[in-house]
Amino acid sequence: MQHIEQHHTQRIGWLRAAVLGANDGIISTASLVVGVAAAHASAHNVLVAGVAGLVAGAMSMATGEYVSVSSQADSEQADLDREQQELRTDPQAEQQELADLYVGRGLAPTLATQVAQQLMAHDALGTHAREELGISETLAANPIQAAVASAASFTVGAALPLATILLAPPAGLVWTVSATALLFLAVLGVLAAYVGGSGMLRAAARVTFWGALALGLTAVVGHFFNVTP
Repeated sequence: MQHIEQHHTQRIGWLRAAVLGANDGIISTASLVVGVAAAHASAHNVLVAGVAGLVAGAMSMATGEYVSVSSQADSEQADLDREQQELRTDPQAEQQELADLYVGRGLAPTLATQVAQQLMAHDALGTHAREELGISETLAANPIQAAVASAASFTVGAALPLATILLAPPAGLVWTVSATALLFLAVLGVLAAYVGGSGMLRAAARVTFWGALALGLTAVVGHFFNVTP
């Protein structure tokens, strides 16, 4: 019977982008809303600012992730092309290089040479990509996946403060949005830690701290730019 294991690193491609997008969606939109509300703007203007922040932020996240991950993918491909050229021109040197890597990891030289020979016979480029360059199918850059995950998760995260605006009374909007945003951030931290297999309490505390700092700073800025006549 084939033994199949599921590892947390298999989720790293989309998990990082999704957590970043949702976290940014909550913090940036809630902070924007709190800053505008602290300036005593009308509830309508606060909502308009929040919706504009959602649209702009989602597009910014998608663009940023796509561009940055595309650059990473280009670098990976350049390294793979170079490795392919070296395998064509001097396969013996590449085999010895691979054997030396295994010797450095604890294998006896004879066994390391045998392992290198068999792996290169099976998939020379894939073996060197994994062992020498640290590029694997699980961790390879995927620009489209990162862009979609970031934009979608940002939209979901940003929608939470906007829902609070629609449901909460206008009085005390700053405190209501701030409290619910911190709650959302704590839940996000717990969920991300659970999916990633890390400590949930530490993750929740970490994201909540930075969210509280962002909300506090924007509230101070909004207070100084009071729009009340």
